[in-house]
Amino acid sequence: MGDMHSLQAMYGGTFDPVHYGHLKPVEILANLIGLQRVIIMPNNVPPHRPQPEATSEQRKAMLALAIADKPLFTLDERELRRDTPSWTSQTLREWRAEQGPMQPLAFIIGQDSLLNFPSWYQYETILENSHLLVCRRPGYPLTMRDAQHQQWLDAHLTDNIEDLHSLPAGKIYLAETPWFDISATLIRERLQQGLDCDDLLPSPVLAYIHAHGLYQKSTDA
Repeated sequence: MGDMHSLQAMYGGTFDPVHYGHLKPVEILANLIGLQRVIIMPNNVPPHRPQPEATSEQRKAMLALAIADKPLFTLDERELRRDTPSWTSQTLREWRAEQGPMQPLAFIIGQDSLLNFPSWYQYETILENSHLLVCRRPGYPLTMRDAQHQQWLDAHLTDNIEDLHSLPAGKIYLAETPWFDISATLIRERLQQGLDCDDLLPSPVLAYIHAHGLYQKSTDA
């Protein structure tokens, strides 16, 4: 397998702030399937959720600090440069055009995102441009909400890692990654209460948060 076409994956999120629950499952996934490169991509205007507390520049800076010592990850700012909502389908179409038709590409999501996947904008086009790598949540059933979407899932599932490396797109792989019970919401709440977050996110990110007074208690109470 030449390096020319080794599998690359993209991993998007709000990262408000980035934490070990984002990074560690993806590092384990990379080891499991022999993934050489993960492009980590902060969303600009996430369509599915409230707007981030930190600015785009601050979220990008925290990500850069978090991955500085992790050669697996590279940072992609393309969605931050858009002033429209971040549609994954559109981003993956652009990425595919850049990489050519034969390059194996994948998009990493969590199990909860897979269950909601049919509600994503133009979801059916995503597998035309990439594989889906799903970080499973141990102990939770993975059943789609209706039979039509279950058929879609079953039709694309593979447990053959070689498929991910040899085919450019079109497969869904369920990875048995551990679950880290950490969320950005939890971290923001702990920071507001002045509680310790040392085990939840990389120390350079925590130092940046403190230096910039992010997610702190509001002083007008």
